[in-house]
Amino acid sequence: MTDTTTTSSPASTVPAGAVMLRRLALTGVLLCLVVIILGAWVRLTDAGLGCPDWPGCYGHVTPAGAEKNEGKIESYSPGWEYDSGKAWREMIHRYAATVLGFIIVLIAAIAIAYRRERPMSPVYAVVLLATVVFQGILGAFTVWWLVKPTVVVLHLAGGLTTLSLLFWLWLKMRRTTQLVRPAAGATRIAVLDGARRAAIVATIVVGMQTLLGGWTSTNYAAVACPDLPTCQGEWWPDKMDFSEAFVLWRGLDINYTGGVLEHPARVAIHFTHRLGAIVATLAVLFAAWLAIRNAPTALVRNAGYWAAGALGLQLLIAFAMILKAFPLWLATAHNAGAALLIMALLVLNRRLREA
Repeated sequence: MTDTTTTSSPASTVPAGAVMLRRLALTGVLLCLVVIILGAWVRLTDAGLGCPDWPGCYGHVTPAGAEKNEGKIESYSPGWEYDSGKAWREMIHRYAATVLGFIIVLIAAIAIAYRRERPMSPVYAVVLLATVVFQGILGAFTVWWLVKPTVVVLHLAGGLTTLSLLFWLWLKMRRTTQLVRPAAGATRIAVLDGARRAAIVATIVVGMQTLLGGWTSTNYAAVACPDLPTCQGEWWPDKMDFSEAFVLWRGLDINYTGGVLEHPARVAIHFTHRLGAIVATLAVLFAAWLAIRNAPTALVRNAGYWAAGALGLQLLIAFAMILKAFPLWLATAHNAGAALLIMALLVLNRRLREA
């Protein structure tokens, strides 16, 4: 018979700093998710250079200001074709990212101000702040270097890192009213350690697969394989150019809007993304299975189900996207699904760690 020990949360008042941080963290998570989706929308509609300068738009705070002075548009960027819709999409993304930056500045300020209460580690707050600052710098270079794929993928990585840090902070600061701890044992500890390692590996694999998806999108390779489950009617396409598919840098004077790669290179990128999806699927299913099978609490079991469910949703979106010929809304949803899958895996990691 297994003994259990139940511990309840203390009845003492939660520090004011912790309450503010928890609310700001949740607000930051939701806004960061919106920013990631907006970033995908901007990229997929070729609006990344809707404003060829940064942080403004043709020297103005809004595209409306630029439209009132058409002469300045031409003088600011000679020969550049102005598109009001693209400019507004780009600036809406920047406005949302700016608000997110302010929220993270507040989180860092509160963490430092309440450092004696230690509602969160000041070091963690500084890392979060440094991440969003670096993310802003990458956003600038995305424009200045004409949407270079490597910079775009790094920008995506920064967004996902920011989301992960904010979500992990919120998970950590949630109040747990009751926690049931099964009796420890060598077998139980070994099993849980295996589940934890599997969850970490799955999170890393999904993160890398998401970045590979960003590389596929920014190189305009999504439509290179319009059929399913084959690619170009073949299980292993003959015409794939891997030597050109993953060249990280091609110089500063190349505008990547519309892509510069030949079709065989794009097929190689897309096909690699599909192979990565298989690996990621197996990694997530294995981690979820271990968690569900050996869950010491319902929280861990539910986290395993959530991870498997998020994976299923992402695969469903991917299949529908190909079968429906890559409509914009599904392509954008595919980016959102990747972020949600990473969040589900973070919940799984957190629950296994608490167990």
